[in-house]
Amino acid sequence: MTEKKHLTGYPLIFNYLGVFAILIGIINLIPLLTIIFYPNEISEAKNFYIPALSSILIGSLIVFLYRGREKERLERSQDAILVVGIWLLAIFISSLPFVLTGNYNFTQAIFESTSGYSTTGLTVVDVTQTPNIYLFFRSLLQFVGGVGLVLVLTSAISDKFGMRLYSAEGHSDKLLPNLVKSGRMIMSIYIGYIFVGAIFLVIFGLTPFQALNHSITAVATGGFSTEAASIGAFNKVGVEVTIMVLMLLGGTNFYVHLMLLRGKLKNVFGHVELKLLGVLLVVFIPILVINLIGMYNGDFFYTLRVASFQFISAVTGTGFQTIETFTIMPPTFMSVLIIVMVLGAGMGSTAGGMKQYRVALAFKSLYWNIREQFGHKKTIRTHFINKIGTRTIINKEEVIQNYSFLMTYLLALFTGTLIFTGYGFTIKDALFEFASALGTVGLSVGITNYNANPGILWTATVGMFLGRLEFYVIFIAIAKIIFSLKPKNKL
Repeated sequence: MTEKKHLTGYPLIFNYLGVFAILIGIINLIPLLTIIFYPNEISEAKNFYIPALSSILIGSLIVFLYRGREKERLERSQDAILVVGIWLLAIFISSLPFVLTGNYNFTQAIFESTSGYSTTGLTVVDVTQTPNIYLFFRSLLQFVGGVGLVLVLTSAISDKFGMRLYSAEGHSDKLLPNLVKSGRMIMSIYIGYIFVGAIFLVIFGLTPFQALNHSITAVATGGFSTEAASIGAFNKVGVEVTIMVLMLLGGTNFYVHLMLLRGKLKNVFGHVELKLLGVLLVVFIPILVINLIGMYNGDFFYTLRVASFQFISAVTGTGFQTIETFTIMPPTFMSVLIIVMVLGAGMGSTAGGMKQYRVALAFKSLYWNIREQFGHKKTIRTHFINKIGTRTIINKEEVIQNYSFLMTYLLALFTGTLIFTGYGFTIKDALFEFASALGTVGLSVGITNYNANPGILWTATVGMFLGRLEFYVIFIAIAKIIFSLKPKNKL
């Protein structure tokens, strides 16, 4: 009996990438289903099946090369390399259909693909001139990226190693101990929301295609639209209310959905993120209404409608809009949207930003610190925070890590804004646009567009990528690769 060869280190990473290349190729074949409903777009099929089948073929060859070998576990830093590799591979493969149209260069295609997978919604595509197969493809990318690229892919296979990859991707929640079950549970919940949302949107006057795409991208908090004017193109209260509900569902922690479906309302409403969201809604929406009511001739209910939609779109990181442009909006309105785009939505949701849990923990730890300064020095206090109905003990290490992340986020925000101002944009517009990119939101003042300088598009692309993977996994992957390349000193 021959002993099996073991697969470790970079060959193992390469083998995993082969598996994921097959799955990414399959995802890129799904838009071909739209040809059943739009047969006149059959000429576009080659732009999808050529890169998709190439990805499947190359992935299969890689898997074949390493067949019959026993897989070892990767080191934690190698997990990070694999996660970053999966994302880069997915972004590259999914950019090719745009390149093959001949209408987009490599920079624009990578930007659009990254915006899709990161659920940002910034775009270089003119949706009025784009075939439906590409519009659905963009929505599909946001669904896959929103649920979690690693989660979607590993839920398709049985892999005990997957949970570590899922955590490395930036998720802290574990709905179920088994990743495959978690993945299928999350996708079932979201598909249910999408289906119900699409039905309501059809009832309120959208075509089935419009309804499906907007329901997908609302739940994914992505913001890609089939209309140039986004949700404003419909001008229907029922549509806007439905979309707002879907955006709020998408911006809420996965685990909260599970508790909600199990009827554990006490756990849901005790969750610190929902409390913070409630405070943000109560404080900021009245400020926006007061700020905008003069623009809308004193029409309170219309102003409330506009303010509520834009605020919820920003705080959930979706990026839909019902107003024509942000360039004419008052400074206070823009400032509020920048603040909530930076704060972000729930941990373990489809949204980006700093995340409400981290912000809540920062404020609570500040309060704890002030209280201890004025309290009895010998008193030892245990600090708690309410996470989905459970009082969770918070130690100093977690507080330090939290502040470290927030500072990293603000540094990235400052850097991206500075780069944008270098291209001649005002600090207000640059801050708004990069806050939107880094927070994976998608609201825009027009800096990122089809004719934008490649430097602008690459800066925004890096911002979207960093924001979606939450920095550290990328930093760890880069550090591991650099240290691996360094020659080892021989004694």
